[in-house]
Amino acid sequence: MSWLSSDSMPPLTDTHTPDLQSNIAVIGAGYVGLVTAAGFANLGHRIRLADRDGDAIAALARGEVRILEPGLSEILAAARDSGRIEFFTDNIEAVGGADVVFLAVPTPEGSGGQVDLTFVEAALTEIGAVVSAPTPVVVKSTVPPGTPGRLLRALTAAGSNSPLVLNPEFLQEGRAIEDVMHPHRIVVGSADRDAAALVAGLHEPLGVPMIITDLESAALTKYAANAYLATRLTFANAIAHFAESVGADVSDVIAGLSPDPRIGGHYLQPGPGYGGSCFPKDVRALVAAGDSLGHDLKLFRAVVSTNDDQLDRVVAKVSGAVGPLEGKVIGLLGLAFKAGTGDTRSSPAVALAIRIVAAGATVRAYDPAAEVDIDGIEIVDDPIEAARGADGLLVATEWPEFAEIDPARFAAVMRGRSVIDARNLLDRDAVVAAGLEYQGLGR
Repeated sequence: MSWLSSDSMPPLTDTHTPDLQSNIAVIGAGYVGLVTAAGFANLGHRIRLADRDGDAIAALARGEVRILEPGLSEILAAARDSGRIEFFTDNIEAVGGADVVFLAVPTPEGSGGQVDLTFVEAALTEIGAVVSAPTPVVVKSTVPPGTPGRLLRALTAAGSNSPLVLNPEFLQEGRAIEDVMHPHRIVVGSADRDAAALVAGLHEPLGVPMIITDLESAALTKYAANAYLATRLTFANAIAHFAESVGADVSDVIAGLSPDPRIGGHYLQPGPGYGGSCFPKDVRALVAAGDSLGHDLKLFRAVVSTNDDQLDRVVAKVSGAVGPLEGKVIGLLGLAFKAGTGDTRSSPAVALAIRIVAAGATVRAYDPAAEVDIDGIEIVDDPIEAARGADGLLVATEWPEFAEIDPARFAAVMRGRSVIDARNLLDRDAVVAAGLEYQGLGR
């Protein structure tokens, strides 16, 4: 069964429209759960946020938000002060009296790229024993196409007749609050139109396009979006690699592409490869889902392979600039997978550091928001200290503050002369004027 509303949701009846202050239970206080709870609290709903991690819940109850996300702490503080949010370590207690239950539990990568649905199924089994229709159970966790039926069976096997809804998130780390309050669209999938309309109605004040569809289409939409964006990033790196071969400047090439309305300039910045908690896992999961259904998704298989190759290309640039890496010191600017977050999950910056250490070098790293505990990687608290005594300096995360540093300050403390800019972030002319050798990507 499939429905589609292109630009707006069909008018809702009174039975579909939730009270302005609906009771919303959110199971999972990780990144997605916290942002989801904050967004609904900001719309005036009453939130019952639950997580089995007692320390995390206690910290939130004290007003401590351990996730770097602009605006998140302020919204949660306002909700807490107004009594619009409560915190629980018991999922059953949290869903009591809820009009809607959202699941935002982890879906980690399992073997062969398959998604591990253990946490989602466990949550469905647990709350399924106490939640019943008309209360919908809404899965925010990213689940691959081909699995919604399995989740519905888990819910019904637990004794629940609640409708299952998929409501995928499209959050960008570093601007998640902006995304949750001003999304480009809302996607709601269910086999139960009343449940889909109810969940869509929660988002109606946002005034954005509402796509109401079936479970499988909602699941695939999330993966299709991430796979497409990952493909654009990989395309930019492929063009950058070719630009170096022919002596072109990829920055000028992209400047020539971006004004075309069919293309645009978003997600076309060359770098060390895509990373984070979503793109790597989701593209591999899409390939694995295709394999399980007998579909060889060759395009996305190539995206994964090309992204992996990009790390090796950057390491080769480093060794080409400073010589054999054995015994060398490499200053690393950045550890987070992108600027604006402290998240190092599947971070290309960390992956580069690990490869460089494996080649025999020491990495001295600085990041404004992220740290790692890995042998061979020394964490310092200043970007100049990262460069001190270094044979080469590698820019791995595009923090704007790195571009604001006078390259002469790096030159004054470095042992070597090589700067490898894997983000094309620095002013090339200023680096050269400081007496350093500059290498970017595709330049």
